[in-house]
Amino acid sequence: MAAAPLQKRSVKAATAKQRMLKQLVCSDAPEEALRYAGFERIAGVDEVGRGALFGPVVAAAVILPRRIAMLADAGLKDSKQMLREDRETMDRKIRRMAIAVSLAEVSAEMIDTINIYQATRLAMRLAVEGLAIAPDHLLIDAMRIDHTCAQTKLIYGDSLSLSIAAASVIAKVYRDALMRELHEVHPQYGLASHKGYATPEHRRALKEHGPCPLHRKTFAPLALIGQPANGTVAVTQSLFEDDGRIEDVVLEASDLEECVDWA
Repeated sequence: MAAAPLQKRSVKAATAKQRMLKQLVCSDAPEEALRYAGFERIAGVDEVGRGALFGPVVAAAVILPRRIAMLADAGLKDSKQMLREDRETMDRKIRRMAIAVSLAEVSAEMIDTINIYQATRLAMRLAVEGLAIAPDHLLIDAMRIDHTCAQTKLIYGDSLSLSIAAASVIAKVYRDALMRELHEVHPQYGLASHKGYATPEHRRALKEHGPCPLHRKTFAPLALIGQPANGTVAVTQSLFEDDGRIEDVVLEASDLEECVDWA
C-alpha cells in the first residue's frame, strides 16, 4: 500500500494533536509551584501568528494576581481552542484583573531577515520588556528567550498554565483584529477569514495577485508559487518547525473542523 502524501499525513497529525490538547487541564498549578519556590510576579508569555504567511508574529506577556480561579471557571484555555466570541470576552476579563499586560509584534520584513524562530523569540522578549511591572519569573510556551529573568519553558504551556493561556488570548485577539483591519487594505487575500494562514483560499489569492509587502517572502509557499524575493529563490522557511522537522501543510476545508485557530 502506498504511503499517504506528507502533506495529508501532516494535517491528520495536526488534527490528532488538537484533539489531544483538548484533554489537557489548564490550571494555576505551574504558577503555584513557582510561588512555592519563592517567586511572586510570574509572567505568562505566548505568541500567535508563527505559522502565518502574512503579517507580524505577535507576542503577549501577562502577569496575573494569585487568585485566578474565576478565569478557569470562565473557560480560559489555549486561545486556539476557543471561539472568537469567547476569546474576546476572555480578553476583557483578563485585562480587567491583570497586574500587567504587554504586547509586541515583529514584522514580516524582520521575520524574513532573521527567520521566524528568532523573530518569535524577539517578540516575546519585547513583550516582557514592555511590562509595566518587572516579573521575577517567566512561564513561556515551549521556548526560552534572551532575558535575564528566571524562566521556565513549558511544553503545551498554553494548555496547562492559566498565565500562558491568558497571554495566548491577549495576543490572538490583538492579531486577529489587526488582520481584519488589514483586510480592508488588502481585500484580495481574504485575510478576515483566514488571518494570513496558508488556507487554499489564501494560496489561490497569492497565485492570482502575488504577494504584497506584508507577506513573508522567505516562507516556502510564496517561493513555490513563483514569487521569490529579490528575483532569486531564497532559502525558504516552513510553516511548522518542530525539532528540525520541516513540513509544508496544505489545509483543506474538512481539516479545519478541529482547528478553531483559523476562524
